[in-house]
Amino acid sequence: MKLIYRILLRLSLVLLPLMALWAALFYYTMVDEINDEADDALEDYSELIIIRMLAGEPLPRLNEGSNNSYTVTPVDAEYVHARPRIDYYDAEVYIPEKEETEPARVMTTIFCDDDGVYYELRVATPTFEKDDLLRTILWWVVFLYVILLLTVISLTVWVFHRSMRPLYALLQWLDGYRPGSVKAQVPNDTQITEFRRLNEAAQQAVDRSEQLFERQKQFIGNASHELQTPLAVLGGRIEWLLDHTELTEEQMTELAGMRRTLDRIVRLNKTLLLLTRIDNHQFADTVEVDIVALLREQCALYDEIYASRGIRCAMKLPQSFCVQMNESLATVLVANLLKNAYVHSAPGALVEVRLHDRELTVTNDGDTPLDGTRIFTRFYQGARKEGSTGLGLALVKAVADYYGFRVEYAFVEGRHCFTVVWR
Repeated sequence: MKLIYRILLRLSLVLLPLMALWAALFYYTMVDEINDEADDALEDYSELIIIRMLAGEPLPRLNEGSNNSYTVTPVDAEYVHARPRIDYYDAEVYIPEKEETEPARVMTTIFCDDDGVYYELRVATPTFEKDDLLRTILWWVVFLYVILLLTVISLTVWVFHRSMRPLYALLQWLDGYRPGSVKAQVPNDTQITEFRRLNEAAQQAVDRSEQLFERQKQFIGNASHELQTPLAVLGGRIEWLLDHTELTEEQMTELAGMRRTLDRIVRLNKTLLLLTRIDNHQFADTVEVDIVALLREQCALYDEIYASRGIRCAMKLPQSFCVQMNESLATVLVANLLKNAYVHSAPGALVEVRLHDRELTVTNDGDTPLDGTRIFTRFYQGARKEGSTGLGLALVKAVADYYGFRVEYAFVEGRHCFTVVWR
């Protein structure tokens, strides 16, 4: 999960209980404020009624200029002592005019007249439906939560992307970085201390990687180059022994085995030199290469080489497919893909070559799938085969990486499928 998505998820989870707490506080505060206002109005109304009643004046008529209602009931001393003098509560009050009950705020007051008679004054005023208020507040809380969440998310994304520009620039630079390639310095155009330190650390790591990569290339190149002369001398001496000395059959067999081993070492040395040259970007010149013509030529060559094993090649190719690349590297790419299929096929097997929609696929029979994570690694071989150095597919991968192609492996319906995609 991306960092920004994780931040937004956590913000949403944090805001939800905060908004719920705010809604509860808002609801109870509103109810308390409304009750206070209603209680003040009830106190004034009850005071007016008590004063008029004690003064012998006419009492207000019900529902005249007011939504308030009242009742005056005589009570005995025992009831007076059992009840509070003033009490507030919510109740459902029947409205005769509407013939229905409505929620109301009720105040009861006990008072005594000049004759010592106790009365209970019950005053009520219509109030709001708390259930309706609760639902309204709930909907408004949800609405405010969504608005607040969208606002916070928008601001957070904007601030995050503005603040993280140096990190994105570094990640983009690292995505395009390849050891040994000519690359500009790590971008460090920021005033944020942490990002400047991160960029400097990345530059130091890249510099160390480049130094180690250069040493590795020099070692492989120098070692392979220095081996050419002694290998050639050894090959010449073995040839001389085979041509100019009287040898027993056992000695001839041993020398022939030595010669095959030496030939493999020579091929391995040449392949390592080629890989080093590819890594050093020594194939800058490019021409228009027809991959279809190259495939037909190489297939004919390998059909002739492996004719004794009865391996057949079926091709499904367009008329032409031209790409801009080095001709030698194009030959290396095609030849090693085909050679891998021929070498690792059983006698009488079928090798299929298809080129469609900028995708070249070479397939051959197989018993079990290979390790897709290591198949293009140098010296990896699923099964040891005569004439294989374990570097053919590594060369294919090196050429593909050199030009930015994509190489894939899959095992489909009992066949190994190697695909090169020209982007």
